[in-house]
Amino acid sequence: MPETAGDKPMKQLIAPILAAGLAAAAVPAHAQAPAAYPTKTITIVVPTAAGGANDAMARTIAQKLGPMLGQTIIIDNRAGANGSIASEYVARATPDGHTLMLGYIATHSMNPALQKLKYDPVRDFEPIGLVGYSPTLMVANSSVAVKDVRDLVAQLKAKPDKFTYASAGNGTAPHFAAELFKLSTGTVMTGAPYKGSAPAISDTIGGQTQFMFPSLFTAYPHVKSGKLRALAIAGPSRSKALPDVPTLKEAGVEGVDVTQWYAIFAPAKTPKPIVDKLNKALNEVLKDKEIIKRIEDHGADVETSSPEALGALVKSELAKWQRVVQAAKLVAD
Repeated sequence: MPETAGDKPMKQLIAPILAAGLAAAAVPAHAQAPAAYPTKTITIVVPTAAGGANDAMARTIAQKLGPMLGQTIIIDNRAGANGSIASEYVARATPDGHTLMLGYIATHSMNPALQKLKYDPVRDFEPIGLVGYSPTLMVANSSVAVKDVRDLVAQLKAKPDKFTYASAGNGTAPHFAAELFKLSTGTVMTGAPYKGSAPAISDTIGGQTQFMFPSLFTAYPHVKSGKLRALAIAGPSRSKALPDVPTLKEAGVEGVDVTQWYAIFAPAKTPKPIVDKLNKALNEVLKDKEIIKRIEDHGADVETSSPEALGALVKSELAKWQRVVQAAKLVAD
């Protein structure tokens, strides 16, 4: 029987740093929170265009989180510069808990590992809590004449640059996964960076690009509808959502393991009582069976955390992807 990916990958990711996160909980609190919070509409800033995985996840959470906190929550899509526009905006926002961010592996580890940015993923944010994770899926346009991963590698070696891959922008998980695939297989594919996963996957469906490495959360509905063909999981094990799809390792490609994660962040110096209130409310939302089902229906898994454990995860992931950038000699195009 093939292995399936449940909550094991992320638990393995978090377990070694959980102790560090708990130790960090003893850090002195920030300035006292206002007596009443929240006092106005809360904005969750999303670093990608509407229609992508981040957007869908933020909207799913907001529908339950708003009523729980007694305030309206609006979603503000600020796509561009590979998540930097949204990240810089939130980093400079008033730290009162009314401006939050749905951050993810690209904004808080991969892109900062790839290039110098105008924000620091550790110093400029208060972690609120983890939302969940999703394996990365290698997909193809449904009409592309490639049987499987081995056939793709053979075709690329016979004719380099024969195909183009789409990414959600330089420094994002689809970019890193594609570049690691090229490095591991010794092949060449032209990259086409987009402003988020939604336009990238749209062009892959349309045939302007032929391949992509989106999150399973982003790709799953399109695979189910037949608009995209799943070739492999870029992770340590098969997915329970697509049990017949092999891992890249099973397909003969080593070293491409990209587990994407999503989390809520606030600007640095947000008062600890507000951070704690948000974390408690977020974790309650993520216990809701309807929310869990909606996220799992897209091929992702819910995973909650304390603010301290999320902070430790960001530091650990940032260091990991800095090592990958150096070893693979990746550069921002």
